[in-house]
Amino acid sequence: MTIPIWIYAVVVGIVISALMAIKTGREERQLEMENIEREGEIYITRLEREKEMREELKVTGE
Repeated sequence: MTIPIWIYAVVVGIVISALMAIKTGREERQLEMENIEREGEIYITRLEREKEMREELKVTGE
């Protein structure tokens, strides 16, 4: 009993599809993490600026 060649093609297609899905998932997670880090840096910078402004107001207000 021989297996038709098209079954091999289907199996290879499934394997390639799975590998591409894994690769794309990793890339998306990496991009998402970079975006989260960038947003976090912007947030921290904003908090530091607000803290400096409050300290300046305390100094000039006293």
